[in-house]
Amino acid sequence: MNAYDVIILGSGLAGLYAALQLGESDAPPRVLMLSKQTSNISGSSLAQGGVAAVLEEEHDSFALHMEDTLIAGNFTNDVEAVNILVREGPEDVRRVMELGVEFDRAPDGGLEKTLEGGHSRRRIVHHADQTGKEMVEKLLPQVLALPNVTLLEDATACSAHHAVGGFVLDVLHAGRHKQFRGSFLLLATGGIGRVYRRTTNPPVSTGDGVRLAYELGAAIKNLSLVQFHPTAFDAPQVDEQFLISEAVRGEGAFLLNARGERFMERYDPRLELAPRDVVSQSILREARRVGARQFYLDIRHRGADFILARFPSIAAACRERGVDITTEKIPVFPCQHYLMGGVDVDMESRTSIPGLYAAGECAHTGLHGGNRLASNSLPEALVFGRRAAQDILRRLRRAGRLCRDGSQVDLEAPVAQLALGADMRLEMQAIQDTMQEAFFVEPNLSVLPQAAKRMRALYEALKQSGAPQSRAAAELRSLACVAALILEDVEEKADAALVPNG
Repeated sequence: MNAYDVIILGSGLAGLYAALQLGESDAPPRVLMLSKQTSNISGSSLAQGGVAAVLEEEHDSFALHMEDTLIAGNFTNDVEAVNILVREGPEDVRRVMELGVEFDRAPDGGLEKTLEGGHSRRRIVHHADQTGKEMVEKLLPQVLALPNVTLLEDATACSAHHAVGGFVLDVLHAGRHKQFRGSFLLLATGGIGRVYRRTTNPPVSTGDGVRLAYELGAAIKNLSLVQFHPTAFDAPQVDEQFLISEAVRGEGAFLLNARGERFMERYDPRLELAPRDVVSQSILREARRVGARQFYLDIRHRGADFILARFPSIAAACRERGVDITTEKIPVFPCQHYLMGGVDVDMESRTSIPGLYAAGECAHTGLHGGNRLASNSLPEALVFGRRAAQDILRRLRRAGRLCRDGSQVDLEAPVAQLALGADMRLEMQAIQDTMQEAFFVEPNLSVLPQAAKRMRALYEALKQSGAPQSRAAAELRSLACVAALILEDVEEKADAALVPNG
């Protein structure tokens, strides 16, 4: 069976930028990119705020960006990863601008920079409040134009296993089970948000990359480092929450409690611009203090002209939900947003399994430490997606082999895409309810041990049932795996915290 040189799982920013690097080499390798839904649906596409990078050092510096990242991460970051991001990120930002990505300009023609929580300087470049969408929309057509890249949509990786010289993926593509072989496998599958009932993540974010890496034997690290964004639009009856960007607070919005009072001064001197974990925890503490869970963002004082020019998509989305943010307060509450842990990788995005790479949100570089600094995720996808591609190219050149054609093998007859059956839907809801109860912003130690055992038992039972035969079955297995790993990591860290220092 012939094979591809590289298989990339995921069509978000990390996967797209890696594919571009591979396509620009002197001897482009054969690349297969698999997108679970349509190629423009990803966590990257939903990123609102912007890209944090020191593009001009007159009023900023690499040292300040590093310091802000370390402070937000509670000084548990991998310093080498932080240094790489801060120093290499600006060049990648300039490169995507050369590729057509447009960031907003100030009246003098220079790049307009905004401020977000945890940043000591205005260093975040943005495209209104749809920065990720702009980046994906500009890079995706260029990837599709590469002659060495094949992109398949509606392709769910159900399982993966080792093969001589690489990996074999069992994939459900457009209703048929197929098998693809790759010498190198890059996981760029995004987040795990659908393990929670309330998340800002798109429906495709079910932790598939983490599960596949785990089943291949790769090291998974710090999966309990889940970031809860403090200001999602508060619509309790809706599972997928609309994010109210950090940049809204960066541009002067006040955070108010149920009584209409600002309250952050009780919890942190940085007020509304404290890091996300601090603000989320403060909201829960304030809810207990006043006995009400209603919270609001108020940016009305900036005026309608500014608001509609700076936050057009947020204003439109809130209007669809019955709130005019130029005249009304925005109801907000924390929900799951981002994963700082994941598939453990080194600074070249290599996992503990030779030939297996991970980049973007599914990867754990150690960059974010205990809490991600706002707008560090898009540059992370660029920097470590590029580094993965560069390392793969080096290894292909050393091996002196490149595939000249790609192939696929049907494993069985066409099958219908299975609908999400009642039992499977109930299992997914049970996972989400368990996670909301056992670990939302802070762990609930009274239910954590039993919750972890239930999730582990469910995952093991799903494994015993054999390879998933539908997208729904694959996603359920991924969610159960991720839930078990998160809660077990939370439990381990909670137990360690209770052990007195000797």
